[in-house]
Amino acid sequence: MRSLAALTGLGTVLLTSSAFAEEAKKGMPQLDFHNPLTISQIVWLAIIFTALYVLLSKWALPQVESVLAHRKQAIDGDLDAARGAKQAADGAIAELTEATKDAQAIARTEIASAVAGAKEAADAQAATLNAKLEAQLAAAETQIEAARASAVGALRQVASEATTVVVARLTGIHADAAAVDAAVGSVLAARAA
Repeated sequence: MRSLAALTGLGTVLLTSSAFAEEAKKGMPQLDFHNPLTISQIVWLAIIFTALYVLLSKWALPQVESVLAHRKQAIDGDLDAARGAKQAADGAIAELTEATKDAQAIARTEIASAVAGAKEAADAQAATLNAKLEAQLAAAETQIEAARASAVGALRQVASEATTVVVARLTGIHADAAAVDAAVGSVLAARAA
């Protein structure tokens, strides 16, 4: 049974293969120009192709061309605007740089004048303080000299009195106050020199 079915299947395959070979000799059915349907399909293909060509060339392509031209104008306009903005920005940067340099120069000048003014004020204040200190020093020296003279005068008097008392106790004689004062004065003068 199986062999009969296999032979039947093999026979069907051989018949199908031979039918296929005959069909292959005829060519493709779409290109069979002996068939009236094929000629009508080719005619309609030519009509539709022509209609599409006319439609595209008269209506679609001009619209695409106008869109491309409008886009090119927009891009060119934007590029021109960008170039103008860049030039304006470059000009503003140059002005800012120049203004910064001018401001720095003015600041340096003002700082130099402020330093010079402060130096002059400090010199004037130092001169005033020096004059005030000189005056105070002169007054202090005068006071010191007066105090020294007073102390020397008091010392001379104390020394004269002490000498008179010591001589009186040691010798029992009262010495002349004027002679003792002259002797104390000469000793003090010798020490001061």
